[in-house]
Amino acid sequence: MDDQRVPTVLSIAGSDSGGGAGIQADLKAIASCGAHGMTAITAITAQNTVGVNAIEAISPSMIIDQIRAVAEDIEIDAVKIGMLGTIETTEAVATGLDLIPAAPVVVDPVMVAESGADLLQPDARSALVELIIPRATVVTPNIPEARILAGLGKEADQTALARAVLVLGPSNVVITGGHSTGLIDLFFDGVDLVEIEGERHPGSSSHGSGCTHSSALAAFLARGQNPLEAARSARKVASRAVGNGLDSLGSGPGPVDVFGLS
Repeated sequence: MDDQRVPTVLSIAGSDSGGGAGIQADLKAIASCGAHGMTAITAITAQNTVGVNAIEAISPSMIIDQIRAVAEDIEIDAVKIGMLGTIETTEAVATGLDLIPAAPVVVDPVMVAESGADLLQPDARSALVELIIPRATVVTPNIPEARILAGLGKEADQTALARAVLVLGPSNVVITGGHSTGLIDLFFDGVDLVEIEGERHPGSSSHGSGCTHSSALAAFLARGQNPLEAARSARKVASRAVGNGLDSLGSGPGPVDVFGLS
């Protein structure tokens, strides 16, 4: 990357009208890490802090057109993939990735919203595993998502999950620890298992924390950090954002805050 150029990250994800997660969280996280964010929107949600009221998928051709428009004009240093939703969307994103083969890819396998709404249709999970995850530089599931991807039960710990998810083909895995007792992320590159600790804010709102973490990780890859360095840096950003959570906004869990607005 040219030292005089601002690093760039393309977020391929859904829109959260409440501004807490999705591309809104992605762009804030990317900017907070010193990179320029761009988007290819996969779906529009009617969403607030209480729940997801409606979801409308963007057409596959439009998803590809968004990616192509950016790739033809702006050098893309990293890609973050979030909400996919459907098989058709997943296939379109896989096609779009062919337009930017050199960029590292961070995959946040978004399956369920904070409110419990299903954001990935069950029949699209196999497409995610077959078409997207093998292309990931880093995949960042939380523990419930990793159990679904790996097909393992609640008895599987983070180590077992990290090993099982890596078998699916990504170069590196981070099993985020928000659902664990110790709140520790676990990084695995196929050789070393590395625990990543950070500030702990139990009980704080985590709406948008996964989006923030994965987008920050992509931004640090864009800035030239290796995957483990980027995972450590992203954990710091996400932990701080959770600690700054805007719980005063709305009737439900407020969004995390990377800028310390409160």
